[in-house]
Amino acid sequence: MRKLTFEEIKETRWSPEELQRLERFPIYALLDNIRSLYNVGSIFRTADAVRLNRLFLCGITGHPPRKEIDKTALGAVETVPWEYTPDPLPVIRKLKKEGVKIVLLEQTSQSQPYYEVNFPFPVCLVVGNEVFGIREEIISEADLAVDIPMYGSKHSLNVTIAFGIVVYEILLQYLKKI
Repeated sequence: MRKLTFEEIKETRWSPEELQRLERFPIYALLDNIRSLYNVGSIFRTADAVRLNRLFLCGITGHPPRKEIDKTALGAVETVPWEYTPDPLPVIRKLKKEGVKIVLLEQTSQSQPYYEVNFPFPVCLVVGNEVFGIREEIISEADLAVDIPMYGSKHSLNVTIAFGIVVYEILLQYLKKI
């Protein structure tokens, strides 16, 4: 075993132009009131890794162009389809009309551990504010809520880490179905 060189790894990646032509996976994400631009950039990078269909940035969530987003996104703002809208509810309602299931990553009275859920497709994963979580008006529109069980003293993970864990589970389930 040996570590691959940067050049070897780069040869296995799609170029931004090639990505434009590839079919995207039926996975969407909606960021509601994410306050840290660095968190937004990190989520862009993970969204690129899972070939997310579209990233919706809502409420106070910052959007490109911003140097803080670019710093952690490392170019993913150019490879991930995204849009900004102040109000997430019209986006959610439009997605639902198109048959997209809305899944919250939130601790609710009906949340299930993410690894016990058989995710429906197409699906939109919603994550919320780092302190306050997802707003009540969004919760009332959801089809499903998942959480990440916590076994220490803290009740949650950083939004970027939590997003990565769950969106990869969603992607793996999708890849097993195709």
